Amino acid sequence: MLAAIKRYPHTVRLLLLTTFSLTVARALTLPYLVVYLADNFQLPISQIGLLIGGALIIASLLSLYGGHLVDTLRNHTLVSASTLLFALAFIGAVASRSALLFFLCLVLINLALAVVDIAAKAGFCALLPVEERAEVFAIKYTLSNVGYAAGPLLGVAMLELNDHMPFIASAVLGLVMCVAYWRLGDRSLQASAPEKPAAGFGQVALGLARDRRLVCFTLGGVLSAVVFGQFTAYLSQYLVVTSSPAEAARLVGYLVTTNAVTVIALQYLIGRRISRQRLMPWLLAGMGLFIAGLLGFALAGSVLAWCLAMLVFTLGEIIVIPAEYMFIDLIAPEHLRGVYYGAQNLSNLGAALGPVMVGFALVHLWPGAIFYLLVLSVILAGVFYGMGTRKD
Repeated sequence: MLAAIKRYPHTVRLLLLTTFSLTVARALTLPYLVVYLADNFQLPISQIGLLIGGALIIASLLSLYGGHLVDTLRNHTLVSASTLLFALAFIGAVASRSALLFFLCLVLINLALAVVDIAAKAGFCALLPVEERAEVFAIKYTLSNVGYAAGPLLGVAMLELNDHMPFIASAVLGLVMCVAYWRLGDRSLQASAPEKPAAGFGQVALGLARDRRLVCFTLGGVLSAVVFGQFTAYLSQYLVVTSSPAEAARLVGYLVTTNAVTVIALQYLIGRRISRQRLMPWLLAGMGLFIAGLLGFALAGSVLAWCLAMLVFTLGEIIVIPAEYMFIDLIAPEHLRGVYYGAQNLSNLGAALGPVMVGFALVHLWPGAIFYLLVLSVILAGVFYGMGTRKD
C-alpha cells in the first residue's frame, strides 16, 4: 500500500492525507460525545440519539448540494474552505451553551467532512486513470478505518487531561489541514472541465432523479447501510436486551476490534482487485457475506462464534463499500462526478435508520428477529443493485 501511495501524484497523496486527518479529528470525539451532551446539556438518552442521528441525516441531505459545489468550484478553494469550516465548527461546539447551537455545529462538522470526502473521490477520478481507481478507493477506505480505530483511543487519552481537549485537538487538526491544503494543494484541479457551462442545482437534481441506475443504486446503498452503517449500535441494543449491559459492552468491544483489525488487514488486498467489468459478482459476494454474518450473529452462543461471524460480516463490508465507489465512477458523467458522489452519500440515511428499525423490532418482536429483518434488507439491497447495474 505504501508503495502505491508513493507513486501517486502529489495532489492524490495530499487528498488522502486530508481525508485521513479529518477522519481522525472526527473520531477523537466519538467516545465522549454522548457523555458530553448528557453532562453539559442534561439531555436524556432519547434526545441525544435524536440530536446525533438528526445531524447526520441533515448533513447527508445537504451533501448533495455539496457535491454540486465540487462540480462547479475549484478543488483547492472548496477543500480549503471546508477544512476551515470543520475546524470552526469544532470551536463552536466547545463554546456552545445550548443544545441547538451544538446541534448546528455537529451538522456543519458532518457536512464539511462529507464535502471533503466527495471532493477527494472526484479528485482521484480527475487525476488517475480508470485502472488505478479501485486501488486508491481501497487505500482511502483502509485509512479511514485506521482513523476510526485510532481516533477514539486518542480521544479517551485526551479526556484524562481535559473534558474539552478532544474537541480542541479536532479543531487544531482541521486548521492544520486547511493551511496545508491552502499552501500545497493544486490550484488548477477541478472535477469537471472548466469550459463546460455549469447547470443550476435544480436542473442537476432533476437529472439525478431521472437516472434510473443512480436511483436504484442509491436505494441499494441506503438498504445496505441499514446493515453495516451503525452495526455497533444495533448489536449493542440486541445484547443489552438479551444479556446484561456490562456483558454487552464487553462483547461489543471484541466485535469492534475484530472489525477494525479485519478491515485494516484485508481491505487493501481485496479492494484493489474489484474491477468495473465484474462489479455485480463482487456485490453479490459482499451481500452473501453480509447474510452469512447476520445469520452467524443470530446463532452465536460464545464470544468466539460472535467474533467469527463479525469477521465474515466485515469481509462483506470490505467488498461492498469500494464496489459502490466503483459503480458511481462507472455511471457518473465527467462533469457531474461530485453530485453523483453526493447522491451516494445519502446512504447515511440507512445508517441512521438501522438502530431505529432494530429498536422498534426489539419492542414488538422477539430479539432474534432483528437479524432476519436485516437479512431482508440485504436481499432488497441486492435486488436494487442488480437493477442498477443492468444497462438500459
